[in-house]
Amino acid sequence: MQAPDSTLTSLERSGSVAIVTLRRPQRRNALSLAVMRELTAQLHALNDDASARVIVIAGEGPAFSAGHDLAELRGRDRDAYREIFDACVELMDAVRVARQPVIAEVAHVATAAGCQLVAACDLAVASTQATFATPGVRIGLFCSTPMVPLTRAVGRKRAMEMLLTGEPISADTALSWGLVNAVVPLERLRQRVLALATRICEASGTVVAIGKRAFYEQVERPETDAYALTKEVMVCNALEDDAQEGIGAFLDKRKPRWRGP
Repeated sequence: MQAPDSTLTSLERSGSVAIVTLRRPQRRNALSLAVMRELTAQLHALNDDASARVIVIAGEGPAFSAGHDLAELRGRDRDAYREIFDACVELMDAVRVARQPVIAEVAHVATAAGCQLVAACDLAVASTQATFATPGVRIGLFCSTPMVPLTRAVGRKRAMEMLLTGEPISADTALSWGLVNAVVPLERLRQRVLALATRICEASGTVVAIGKRAFYEQVERPETDAYALTKEVMVCNALEDDAQEGIGAFLDKRKPRWRGP
C-alpha cells in the first residue's frame, strides 16, 4: 500500500524511524473522517515498509489532537455516525497491529479521541506542557471509545475519574498514572522520542514484531492461557535466525548482525 499524498499528515524519516505528523493546526489536529482515514493508510503503508523500524505520531501546532471534529458530529444520521466511529476504531486497530512499536509524541493538549490515540500507542512521551482529558461528558457525548485504551492504560478508577469529570490531567499526573512513559521539557521532546526509538531499533525488527504481537494477544487473557500462548511464541521465536544470531553474539561477546527487517 502506498502512503497517501495530502496536507492532512506528513511523513518524514530519521534513520529507521518514521515520523507521521498531523497537520491541521488551525483545527487543533481534530480527527476528522479524512484525517483518520489518512493516518490509518499511513500506518498500513508503513507496516509494509521494512525500512521503518519505529513509528512516531506527532501533532503540528497547539495540540497533539483535540479529538473528533465536532463539526462532523452535528445533525448527521445513524449511518454517518457509524462511519465516523468505525473509522476511529480502525485507526486504533492499525496502531495495535502495526509490526513496529508506535510512539505518541505529545507536545501539547490531547483530548477525547486525541487522548484515545495516545493511550492506544505502544509508548508515549509528553512535554511538560502537555495535558490530557476525556471531556465528552461535558458536551453530552460520553467518551466511550476513548475509555477502551484509557482504562487499559491507567486502570478503572483513574479512567472513570477522567471520563466522569472531563477534567484535564497534567503531564506529570499522566506519567504517574501510566498514560505516558516520560515527560521532558518541550525543547527536548523530539530528542527524547528519537532516543527511545533509536534504542528500540537496536534490536531485531523481526523479534520486536513477534513480541509486540504476543503482548497484545496475552495481555487480557487469564494467566494460564497467557502462558499457553507465550510459551509457543517463544518456541517459534527461538527458531528464528535472529534469535540464534542474538544468542550466539551474546555468547561470543560480539554485536549481533540481524538478518530480519
